[in-house]
Amino acid sequence: MKKSVLGRGLNALLENSKTDITTKHNGNTAPVAGSISSIRISSIEVNPFQPRTHFDEDALNELAESIKQHGIIQPITVRKMGYDNYQLISGERRFRASQIAGLTEVPVYIRIANDQTVLEMALVENIQREDLDAIEVAISYKRLIDECNLTQEQLADKVAKQRSTITNYLRLLKLPAEIQKGIRDKQISMGHARALISIENEDLQLALFAKIIEENLSVRDVEMLARGEKVKVHIPKTKVKSIVSLEDKKIIEKLHKLLSVPVGLKRKKDGSGSLNLSFKNDSEFAQILERLNVN
Repeated sequence: MKKSVLGRGLNALLENSKTDITTKHNGNTAPVAGSISSIRISSIEVNPFQPRTHFDEDALNELAESIKQHGIIQPITVRKMGYDNYQLISGERRFRASQIAGLTEVPVYIRIANDQTVLEMALVENIQREDLDAIEVAISYKRLIDECNLTQEQLADKVAKQRSTITNYLRLLKLPAEIQKGIRDKQISMGHARALISIENEDLQLALFAKIIEENLSVRDVEMLARGEKVKVHIPKTKVKSIVSLEDKKIIEKLHKLLSVPVGLKRKKDGSGSLNLSFKNDSEFAQILERLNVN
C-alpha cells in the first residue's frame, strides 16, 4: 500500500524533521537549520522555482487581516543561503500576506536543501492546492518528471497517485492550446478533455470542443460523439492541417517548461504558421512577459 504522501504534506519530503518548536532566534545567535525561528522578512528572498504564477489579491488581503489578528499559525519553510540570507521553499502566500499586514518578522522552519530538492518541494506543494485546474496539475507533473528526473512510477509513489492518473493528466498537454485554455477557464471538465484526447484529428477535437460549449454537452455525450455515435460535426474543407515536426514538438515542450502556460504551434507546408501562448489573467500575462524579458 502506498504511503499517503499528500496527506502528510511537505513533511513527506523533509527528512529528519523532528523539530523542537521551542527553538527561538536568540539575540546574537543566528538561526540554525532544523529550527523554528523568527527572522526578518527583509532577509527572505522569493523562490525562483515557484510554479504558481497567480496570487488572488482579495484572498491575500483576507489572509493579511487574519495574520494581523492571529499571527502566522503555520511557519514558512525556508532554506539558508548564507549569513542572514534565506530563500522561500514553501508558504509564499503567507509570506506575501505578511508583507501586506506590515509584519517585519515571520516564524520560519529552516532547512538545508539543494536546488532540485527545493524545486521538487515547491512543485509538490503546488499540486496539493485545492484550487488548481487540471492543466496546472499536468504542468507540475511534467516539471517534476523533466526537471527532477523522475519516472512516472516514481512520481506516482511520491504524490500517492495511481500511475494511470499521472498519465491521464500528462495527456492533457497534448491537446491543442485552445482546449487547454478551455480547461483552465473551466469551460470544460477533465472528463470532457479525456474524451477529446481519444480523437486523433485535431480539427475534430477543436470542432467538438466548440460544440461542447455551444450545446452544453455532458461528458457522456462527448464520449458517444468521440466513439462516432451520431457525430454531426462539420470540419471546414478549407482548414489546412498544421504540420508539427519533431523539432517543433521539442520547441513546444521547451516553451511549456519556460513559461508554464499552454503553447500552440501551427505550421503550414510553406513554412508559415502561428505561435499561440494562452493565459487566463493579467498576472499570468505579466509573468509571460517577464520571462520573455519584454518591457
